[in-house]
Amino acid sequence: MQSTRTFTDKLFLVLKGLGMGAANKVPGVSGGVVAFVAGFYEEFIYSLKKVNKKAFGLLFNGRYKSFFHYINGRFLSLLFLGMLISYFSISKVLDFLIKHYELYVWSVFFGMIIGSIYYIYKDFDDWNSNTYLSLGIGIIIGLSISFLNPAKENDNLWFVFFCGIISVSGMTLPGFSGSFILILLGNYVLLLVDSVNALYDTASEIITGDFSFIENAQRIRMLKILAVFTLGSITGLVSFSHLLSYILKRYKSITLSSIIGFIVGSLGVVWPWKETVYRTHENGHLLKDSKGQHIVHNYHRYIPELHTETYLALTFIILGVAIVLGLEWYGQKTRKTT
Repeated sequence: MQSTRTFTDKLFLVLKGLGMGAANKVPGVSGGVVAFVAGFYEEFIYSLKKVNKKAFGLLFNGRYKSFFHYINGRFLSLLFLGMLISYFSISKVLDFLIKHYELYVWSVFFGMIIGSIYYIYKDFDDWNSNTYLSLGIGIIIGLSISFLNPAKENDNLWFVFFCGIISVSGMTLPGFSGSFILILLGNYVLLLVDSVNALYDTASEIITGDFSFIENAQRIRMLKILAVFTLGSITGLVSFSHLLSYILKRYKSITLSSIIGFIVGSLGVVWPWKETVYRTHENGHLLKDSKGQHIVHNYHRYIPELHTETYLALTFIILGVAIVLGLEWYGQKTRKTT
């Protein structure tokens, strides 16, 4: 697969990585959906599965080219390059858009989820009692997660490592939002906002020759948290890929119907018309975390009235569906040429 890719294919792989990275950071949206709809999900899981005992044997014996080829390194490196770029560019843009145009951003994502359900459902024809049951279980789990109350922030390094393992599920399991799981675990702001911003600020300072951050205990703490979270994410990514590869090989229909259920259930998370409900003290004052941020308790969802803003939001939902259909078209074209 590595040698047959054109420059355009490689460029689009980086762009797909950008899409996965951006999706993974947004609560309720799964990077795995991007991989699934864009047509490279199975190659992604297969490549991650190759990070195994044999791969480490090649690496430790100095056979770097063999290691790189064995794990489909060109594919993974281009994809992760896109994700890395996303975390320091598109993610910043998304933060701005969600802050100022929240309704329309959620509308686009809602449309993308609907498009994803259509994409997977239309090609799935193995419906029977088992797949219907797994579909129902997937929907129930997805909806149940949507209405859970978040926990308090916890910066214990073992818990941060666990968060890394769990949060990466969104990359490997379509419809299962790792970012939303982080909100439920109470560590979304700590791990995907504060720590990433700390790394961004540190890198900017190093480029300008400023190493004063070494004396900044808070900055060092955040970088340590990010390092542990990254290690947990890598551990989870490899572990989940092996598990999913095994399940897809032996129970593909049940797995796909469960994924459809997860994605349907996740519609409750990305419902555009919702208000954030913050934790309050007994006296009614808003509670804040250690950094002065209001603590999210849950979301109040409602049916909107029909007016200009609602019609515009519906237009963005259609745009979201169109984006997924466009990704589907490109994914089909890529599969035909390769």
